[in-house]
Amino acid sequence: MNEEIEFILDSANEAMNNAFEHLEKELRSIRAGKATPAMLGKVMVDYYGSQTPLSQVANVNTPDPRTLSVQPWEKNMLQAIEKGIQIANLGLNPMNNGDIIMINVPPLTEERRIGLAKQAKSEAEHAKVGIRNARKDANNDIKKTDISDDMKKITEDDVQKLTNDFVKKIEDTLSKKEKEIMTV
Repeated sequence: MNEEIEFILDSANEAMNNAFEHLEKELRSIRAGKATPAMLGKVMVDYYGSQTPLSQVANVNTPDPRTLSVQPWEKNMLQAIEKGIQIANLGLNPMNNGDIIMINVPPLTEERRIGLAKQAKSEAEHAKVGIRNARKDANNDIKKTDISDDMKKITEDDVQKLTNDFVKKIEDTLSKKEKEIMTV
C-alpha cells in the first residue's frame, strides 16, 4: 500500500478514535444513579487565583454507592472546593464538616433519568458528527492523491468500513450507558 494512503487511513483512524474517546469521557461524567469520582471531573476550583481541576487539589472517593467524599490536600481549600462544586451546577449539595466535604448523591427521579439518557444520546450524536467529519476529510485527501481511480475507490471503501465500525462502537456504548441510566 502506498505511504500516502496509509497516512490518510491512519489519520482518519486517529481522528475517529479521538471522537470515540471524547464520547467515553463525556459519558463517564453523566451519573447513572450511583456515586463515582468522575461525576466531579468537570469541577474547577479557584486555587490561589487560577482555575484548577478538583482532582489536582483534592482526593475524591466513594465511601458508599450514594456518597462522595472530597478530601482537600490543603485544609484552607475547603470553601473554594465547596464553591467550585456549587458553581459546576451538578445538582449536588456539598456539606463541609471542617475536614472533608461530603456529598450525598440523591437517587435519580424517572424524569431526571430520561433527561440524562437524552444528554447521553446528544453526546453520542456529537461523536458521530466527529466521525463523519473525519471520513469527509479522509475522502477529500484521497481525491487529492495521485493514484488510480480503482485504488481511490478501494481506499474510500476502507474509510467507510472504519466509519461503520466506529459508529457501531458508539451505538453499543450509548445503549450500554442508557441501560445503566434507566436501571433503578
